[in-house]
Amino acid sequence: MMSSGFVVFRAGVALVLMCSFYRSTEDPLPELSPQQYFSTLQPGKASLAYFCQVGSLSNSVFLEELKEAIRPLQDYGISVSKVNCVEEEASRYCGKEEGVMKAYLFRGHILLREFPTDTLFDVNAIVAHVLFTLLFNEVKYVTTLEDLHSIENSLKGKANMIFSYVEAIGTPEHRAVMEAAFVYGTSYQFALTTEIALLENIGSENTGRAHLYFLHCELASDLTESCRTTRMEQPLTTLNIHVFIKTMKAPLVMEVAEDPQQVSIIHLQLGLPLVFIISQQATYEADRRTAEWVAWRLLGKAGVLLLSRDSVDVDIPQHANVAFRRAEKEAPVEFLVLNDVDLIVSHVKSNMYIEETQEDEDGDEEGPDLAIQDDEVAETVYRDRKRPLPLELTVELTQETFNSTVTTSDSLVLFYATWHAVSMAFLQSYIDVAIKLKGTSTILLTRINCADWSDVCAKQNVTAFPAVKLYKEGESPVSYEGMLGTKDLLKFVQLNRISCPVNIASIQEAEKYLRGELYKDLFSFPSVSVLGLFSPAMASAEEHFREAGKRLRGSIITGVYSEDDVWILSNKYAAPLPAMLLARPREGGIESVPLATAPVQEMVRILANAPLEAFPEITVETLPAYLRLQRPLLMLFSDGSIDPQYRNAALALVRQKQLEPFTPCWLNFNYI
Repeated sequence: MMSSGFVVFRAGVALVLMCSFYRSTEDPLPELSPQQYFSTLQPGKASLAYFCQVGSLSNSVFLEELKEAIRPLQDYGISVSKVNCVEEEASRYCGKEEGVMKAYLFRGHILLREFPTDTLFDVNAIVAHVLFTLLFNEVKYVTTLEDLHSIENSLKGKANMIFSYVEAIGTPEHRAVMEAAFVYGTSYQFALTTEIALLENIGSENTGRAHLYFLHCELASDLTESCRTTRMEQPLTTLNIHVFIKTMKAPLVMEVAEDPQQVSIIHLQLGLPLVFIISQQATYEADRRTAEWVAWRLLGKAGVLLLSRDSVDVDIPQHANVAFRRAEKEAPVEFLVLNDVDLIVSHVKSNMYIEETQEDEDGDEEGPDLAIQDDEVAETVYRDRKRPLPLELTVELTQETFNSTVTTSDSLVLFYATWHAVSMAFLQSYIDVAIKLKGTSTILLTRINCADWSDVCAKQNVTAFPAVKLYKEGESPVSYEGMLGTKDLLKFVQLNRISCPVNIASIQEAEKYLRGELYKDLFSFPSVSVLGLFSPAMASAEEHFREAGKRLRGSIITGVYSEDDVWILSNKYAAPLPAMLLARPREGGIESVPLATAPVQEMVRILANAPLEAFPEITVETLPAYLRLQRPLLMLFSDGSIDPQYRNAALALVRQKQLEPFTPCWLNFNYI
């Protein structure tokens, strides 16, 4: 885990980000006597306490869930304690019978609410109930359409509202809404309901799952008109709600006059595509109106920009009126001729990757029996019931089958726990990878539920969930350390399908390798390819390079060329042997790095840093890699894409080695 402190120097545009590192430790559940507990309470600070009789073995399941809730509640400044009721310290919060033990939420010494433990049936319910109580003013609970309209009318011309429907209090969806309200409650008015009738009254076609709506009341200048509404189509998770709200905060339409391939706005950072309405001076007003119509139709799904044909130095086809760019970094810009708004919207929706919730076609699926709240609730009742995953695409492992599977086949293993929310969310990405690789991969995708087979997971040194490891016969398992998403995990699998390192047989093959052409079926273009150059007599240096490449298997492509004519590549790229070439096909550059007597560990460091850019953009995905350098970040802030003038100036300083103590980088502050 990392903590970061930010220091901004107003005299320039640079920011030095100093990072300190610390080990995360498991948070124990404090056990106190009533007197000790009440002495710890501080004015204004929230605290959740479970009062129980000393030596009681009841509610052990609840205590396990309470321990899981310690870390997320601490993130919101809420302490958690277990209070042992002892005879010598009488307290009115200690029940006389074990069956009536309760949890209590305090702010300072003021009791806010008491909870019977059967309402706090899992970690989601605990976090949701506590935040719901603390956010009483930020989240209005409504039961009728009149209540909702009353809040809406009070906000018109002033502020926007986020309205959500959840099936029950304490569900994962309820927790996600509460966590969003904790972050955004000062910016938006939140309203919540569990009444299906209210959802039907506002015109929802599907009342079988949770919903969230953004009401643009701030734009409603006429108090007699309803607030414009945008529905979130993704499942209600904390991350999805955050992404949705971020898109609502972004400008409806942005005007740009630069190469659309270089445009960088918040939608790309959030994984959403961009639509460019191509404009010219003579038709500007009409083009602007078209862009706004398209933007409203695609709000929350794509970013819409007005691209000036007159001022951009790009070869735009004469008849093209729309450009489309997918969210993937390598994706090219597509120029189109689409003559009405419906065609534009249809094209975007059919070409973007959205994990859509599967709807029931017959609508007769029975809902859960909410009266059944036993110890299986967290695993079954409130799981994403409307979205069955094709788990059959992966092999479920047990204690009996684990060793025989991973020792007889190349196996990717997901270690997860059904009670762990992040595990269950990542399981969707894991299944998505299985879908994309169906029928093409030589690697077997498997999974093991550590809630059932904890001994197996412990023997594999799995101490946190989710975890992914690749097992190959005769080799040590490789741990996946990338982002918890489909794209990065798929890249990890594809890289592991390639020999490590690749044995290059000829000069021609080496050139194709450096141009990124050997593995077109696996990647559009690898970000960087590394080729080690050795003469046949340099066996020791070559072995060190091979070992370094194996240690980084799954994160970078490495190749080796050690034939008699290696001097041809050595002379061409001014690389005295032994050396390695770092090729970035998309940028068209090849850099040589002398290896000389570099030990294995130094080669590992060089290879690990090979994909890093000299002047990178800092994003959620790239930040961890640059923090691992353990150097301060010297950061340039930009309102949109980086100006080429600034980029060239920064790269010049890098080449002159004037910034060596730092990692120079830039940040689009529209993403902050």
